Amino acid sequence: MTTRLSAGSYGEDELISLIQTLYIKQAPSSTSFSGDEEEPEWAEYKIKESNMFTVDKYQQIGFFPNERAFALRYQTAGMLETVLRQGVLGEDDTGEESPRNLKLPSTRPSIVCENCLYSINKDVRARAFHIMDPRGLLEMLLIFLEERGGVVDAPPSLVDSEDDMNRLLPFLGRWKGCSLTKRSGVYGATMAEYDTVALLEMDENGQLIQEISSTAKGSDVTTNVQWTGTVCGNLITFDKGFQYTLLPGGMYMGCPSNLAKSVAESKSFHLEFCWLESSDKRQRLVRTFDIEGLAVSSTYSFETKM
Repeated sequence: MTTRLSAGSYGEDELISLIQTLYIKQAPSSTSFSGDEEEPEWAEYKIKESNMFTVDKYQQIGFFPNERAFALRYQTAGMLETVLRQGVLGEDDTGEESPRNLKLPSTRPSIVCENCLYSINKDVRARAFHIMDPRGLLEMLLIFLEERGGVVDAPPSLVDSEDDMNRLLPFLGRWKGCSLTKRSGVYGATMAEYDTVALLEMDENGQLIQEISSTAKGSDVTTNVQWTGTVCGNLITFDKGFQYTLLPGGMYMGCPSNLAKSVAESKSFHLEFCWLESSDKRQRLVRTFDIEGLAVSSTYSFETKM
């Protein structure tokens, strides 16, 4: 779909409020007359106004102003109704019809998370939504690719893009960089920096091996996490109950294969969005949750291929 987002604000400092309106270009009418150029129709949706108080309390924002990245957790189904479903997905309380050819997610999803990364080279951003259904299974991935003041070139569709292996190849290799982790208020509102090394490679048996090591700044203690995965189409499934969905445009989105299982085993879980804009630089945003579905922390990583 073609979309436009208008954003403005009023107030100052901690009292500043954000006003947003989303416009979705509608499909052409099937009753147009031959030779007549039909003016495009834009459906307008007001996104619920937010400010620094509401965005922190209800959406649990993880904000990285210098990196121009943020993560939002839509904490309740009520927030989904007033923010995502009314604004982004085209439903409202006036009974208006939704945009044509647009699938809506579950009425009461178990979790909705938005991760936003800005382009390193252009005034472009990608906003990625994970939507998990009430059973704790992935229901929908939604990405808005937006350019400030212009029209961004859309990436190829899932059907028409390159084959799945070509989507995977750019992510293979050794990546080195740094990450910044911000813990939410209920978890101490602390901040920590780490040096990271991530390795993703295919072994001789066709298994995918991922190893990520993190070393806190000023410390000699290193944490290593290793996963083994299998590739099937554009889906990577790891033995630790996590999966990557490879997307066009150098992106992937990660989530638990079964969120309900993680919660039943009293395990925390995380959602991940990665954007590889060039062959040697990528950004990752990871949102970690506790078993109650509350945001524990947000981690921004910038990495370069070695």
